[in-house]
Amino acid sequence: MTMAPDHLTVSHAGPVSRLTLNRPAKRNALSLALMRDVDGALEALPAECQVVIVGGEGPAFSAGHDLSELIGRDEAFYREVFEVCTRMMETIHAIPQPVIARVHGPAFAAGCQLVAACDLAVAVDTATFATPGVKIGLFCSTPMVPVSRAVGRKRALEMLLTGAPISAAAAADWGLVNRVVSAADLDAAVQELVDAITGASALVTGIGKRMFYEQVSLDERGAYDLATSVMTSNAQLADAQEGMGAFVEKRRPTWSNR
Repeated sequence: MTMAPDHLTVSHAGPVSRLTLNRPAKRNALSLALMRDVDGALEALPAECQVVIVGGEGPAFSAGHDLSELIGRDEAFYREVFEVCTRMMETIHAIPQPVIARVHGPAFAAGCQLVAACDLAVAVDTATFATPGVKIGLFCSTPMVPVSRAVGRKRALEMLLTGAPISAAAAADWGLVNRVVSAADLDAAVQELVDAITGASALVTGIGKRMFYEQVSLDERGAYDLATSVMTSNAQLADAQEGMGAFVEKRRPTWSNR
């Protein structure tokens, strides 16, 4: 286990890496330093990592940007903050490992953005989600990007224009999170996803994740053209041949990640 000064805990255990936002007194506000360290940790995952869990210490998952950093600064600083935030979110999609948000408390503004950007999300039934920037004069424009892609236009605009929080149940219904469970069941629900992911070929999972984000913005014809090419290459991999053979022979596959 390693800890970046005061704000991020990183641990690795076999195929699972955990990144824990560790600013409980600040409700895990995403300072510039914290976002840089999260991005750096994602870029430096060990070779054996197959899945990443992002969580937080204290009562909140994340309250969003650290507003104390955003008062009275110049244009260059604001641009740097939002560019680093964007890079962190893009890295979540770019790495081959699926990233799961473990949401134990409120996720607001850029914290809600982080949940939406993660590949999967599990939330406790008491968690709330909001993009309340409109209430403080700083519209949640960058959170809008993944949130609108997760929940659709009308629901995203309701969150963005009113700033009102939604419940965990609504977040699941709208597609912002995958599962809602009790606090007592949170870790078990996350582990269920981890077990499913790590039971597959890490190479094939990475191919599938990359393909998902590449095709989702294409028109149907373009998406099918890309998918046909990717599946043709995938079918020739040793793990594809092993997996199909194991299914036919009714045995467990042995993955080589080749």
